[in-house]
Amino acid sequence: MSKIVLTIAGSDSGGGAGIQADLKTFSALGVYGASVITAVTAQNTRSVTAVHPIPVDVIAQQIEAVLSDLDVKAIKIGMLATCDVIDVVADSLANFAGHIVLDPVMIAKSGDALLADDAVAYLLKKLVPRASLLTPNLPEAAHLLGVTQADDAAQMQMQGEALLAKGAKAVLMKGGHGSADICTDILFHVKHSPLRLTAPRLNTVNTHGTGCTLSSAVAAGLGRGLDMANAVTVAHAYLQGAIKAADDLNIGSGHGPVHHFHKLWHHE
Repeated sequence: MSKIVLTIAGSDSGGGAGIQADLKTFSALGVYGASVITAVTAQNTRSVTAVHPIPVDVIAQQIEAVLSDLDVKAIKIGMLATCDVIDVVADSLANFAGHIVLDPVMIAKSGDALLADDAVAYLLKKLVPRASLLTPNLPEAAHLLGVTQADDAAQMQMQGEALLAKGAKAVLMKGGHGSADICTDILFHVKHSPLRLTAPRLNTVNTHGTGCTLSSAVAAGLGRGLDMANAVTVAHAYLQGAIKAADDLNIGSGHGPVHHFHKLWHHE
């Protein structure tokens, strides 16, 4: 029987991030993807030119439609944009017993804001305590905690543990915004010692959708029944392959997408 994973996120018209990246990731990793769209964005590899929030009652109806019929094993949550959207998503998932991977989407790769300033505290209050895993990059972790961005492993550890204390069962601190030649992600878990995942920094501008892709890949693994450490390890390896093959796609003139289907097809 197919494992079903749901993404609750914004739509990216350029196809590299958001709902589109999530569904591609689910498909590439062998799970069936359902979707709830929280916002429609007009964006490409260069910028986000418009954001249209979906009415909250329609968001609630989408979640109800999916969860009342499909046996969803895990949920990835991405762009939520406002307090009202955070509220309705939290309320709609009150009885969901599966894994929730929360990607605290705040800023697009182009630098455009995707989460209202007043919504950060709301996210911490309403959804972070529900998360099986929180997946912030270094700027997002700092923003959530109201501190300066971590620039070494010790600071990443302090911030990861501080986010655990906010109620998430696990936190994956992503090191892609660091400056070292080796990128280090660290998984902090309430019941296990930290897990470090390293990879050489790849020289490419085509990193649009990396955060969405990683969180979706973890959700896919959890949906297939992997434990957290294995789900994160498999997702990390999948993302590295997708970044490594990103230049083969040659999409757009800005930050192009990663290659979600690098194992299935490639260009000569």
